[in-house]
Amino acid sequence: MPLSAAGKNFARHGSSEHTKMIARRAAHAEESAEVEVLFANVKKMKAVTRKMEASMARLEQSGRTVQEAIGPVYGNTQRLQTQNANITRIQEAIDKFREPLDMRDREERVLRSRPDRVGLQEYISSMDRTSQALRNLQKTNMRANQQTIMELTELLRIGTENLEGVFRDMLREDSQPIEPLKQITTGKDYPRISSTKSGRLSTVNQHIAKYSSYATQPGDLPPSAKVYAHERGQYIMLSLQNLATASKSTARKIDASAIYRQGSNGIGSYAQGLQGMYLAEYDNIGLIFGRDEVGAVMQATCLSSLTDFSSTLRDLDAHVRENMLTDCYLSYEIIEVVSSMSHQLEGKTGELKYALPEALKPGRETAKSSLSFLLNDTRTKIQQMQALPVDGSSIPLTAEVMTRLQLMTAYLPPLSSIMRSLGDGGWSAPNTTSSTTSIPTIKSFDVGADGKTLFAHYAADTLDTLLAALEARSRSLLRGRSLQGVFLANNVCVAERMIRTSELDPLLAATAQPKLDAWRKKATQAYIDAWKEPSTHLLDVQFTAKAPRPPSTGAAVDSGAILKALNSKDKDGIKEKFRNFNASFDDLVAKHKAYKMEAEVRRALGRDVQSFIEPLYNRFWERYHEVDKGKGKYVKYDRQQMAGALAGLG
Repeated sequence: MPLSAAGKNFARHGSSEHTKMIARRAAHAEESAEVEVLFANVKKMKAVTRKMEASMARLEQSGRTVQEAIGPVYGNTQRLQTQNANITRIQEAIDKFREPLDMRDREERVLRSRPDRVGLQEYISSMDRTSQALRNLQKTNMRANQQTIMELTELLRIGTENLEGVFRDMLREDSQPIEPLKQITTGKDYPRISSTKSGRLSTVNQHIAKYSSYATQPGDLPPSAKVYAHERGQYIMLSLQNLATASKSTARKIDASAIYRQGSNGIGSYAQGLQGMYLAEYDNIGLIFGRDEVGAVMQATCLSSLTDFSSTLRDLDAHVRENMLTDCYLSYEIIEVVSSMSHQLEGKTGELKYALPEALKPGRETAKSSLSFLLNDTRTKIQQMQALPVDGSSIPLTAEVMTRLQLMTAYLPPLSSIMRSLGDGGWSAPNTTSSTTSIPTIKSFDVGADGKTLFAHYAADTLDTLLAALEARSRSLLRGRSLQGVFLANNVCVAERMIRTSELDPLLAATAQPKLDAWRKKATQAYIDAWKEPSTHLLDVQFTAKAPRPPSTGAAVDSGAILKALNSKDKDGIKEKFRNFNASFDDLVAKHKAYKMEAEVRRALGRDVQSFIEPLYNRFWERYHEVDKGKGKYVKYDRQQMAGALAGLG
């Protein structure tokens, strides 16, 4: 039957609820089944867990058993690994230690061979490797390496010596002695080592110097420098040997009394050759050695040739001292030559700045002493003269002394130098043969003194010494003032003439000429003194009391009137005066003509006598010539005759 709406709704609602309930029940049943499954699984897991725990317990027990069994084996394995690593390192150290030994054996075969056999470059490379190995060993500071260090050091020493041999052989190729006279006469350059060979020598020298610290003492010359100094030093010395011999032989003269002629000795060529070879050698050294080595190498290279040069200078100095009068000029020439050479070398290299002046020192002292020696010799020779020319002529010594001064003008530079060192007038000190040293004086510090002025003073002192000694000796050996005056005047004339006709003239004009003028005046005065005796007969001081004094000049004189005023006694006195004057005058004229006078002296003395006698005679003649009435019995000379006679004296 049909249901009502409520019933329908209840039926619909109830049916729905019933459906939901059935669904829930189904879900619960499903979930229950799943729970049951889960519980079953849990049980299984627990069973598995128990089994796993049992297995783990067994595994742990087994692990402990295994660990207890394998533990010692593992420890031994680690120790073996460490020991093996240590052995490997020790082996490496041994190999490294043996490496220098193996290298030493290899390099020893090279270094003990000659460089020309293995090749110079390979030889140098071997030395480089050896040196590097030596430095490495020295850094280890191991006692076990000391023997190897010594052996490598010895190898470097041997290598250095072999390089020295190469260096020496290369030098000897260009070190054959030459004859410098060829360069001196032709003006050609002195031979030098080629630039190519200089470069090779420089390379070898650098490597020798690099390793020389293993073979030389500190401060010593490097081996290559010693080799160079020996080889090139011998080359220079042997090349100059003939010039040294020529310098000594040319000092000896055939005539021992002959005066030395400038340039006749070989010392100039010797010095020129020495200078040229030194300059060439300085260029060579500069291309081969370092800048800091050049000076020491140059000095060592020049040592043997400088020693020979010094020996030659000493021999020449001994010759000069034995022949001072004739060969003192050689000492001046040596000073000039060596000083010039020293100056030229110093301009290029200063290494020989002190060596050459030291070599010249003995000769310089001899040259200094020669100045006083010559003065003393002049004085001594005159004092020892036993006779002088009775005709009043000059003596040869005067010409000799003036010749000395003339010759000295050719050596003004060296003379100026030694005179400055002596000081103005220092040559007047007594001549000594003391030593090679001289004590300086205050005057010797006058470095600004003019050399020509000093020479002029020396020449003036020489003239003074000569003429003073001659005057003193003439007073002892010559009778009569007139003869003494003529003698002195002749010697003054010779000196003056030799000055005027030589290089002395411009040098002595201001200094020596006044001295010569004074000596000439003294000679003239001595000669005129003899003419005072006849002049005394021409002096008239007699006047009559009544007659006026006759005029002496100007107005004409009446000789007859004057004589008329005299008494017979006075007239006889006038006659006697004329007679005495004539005798004395004739005697002096005869003596004057008998004297041997230089032309200039004869003219000068004749003029002086004329100017002295003629005015006196003319005055006396004008007053009293009528005493013999022109018969010439008493009045031998009239005015014209007297003038002619006096003019004839010149």
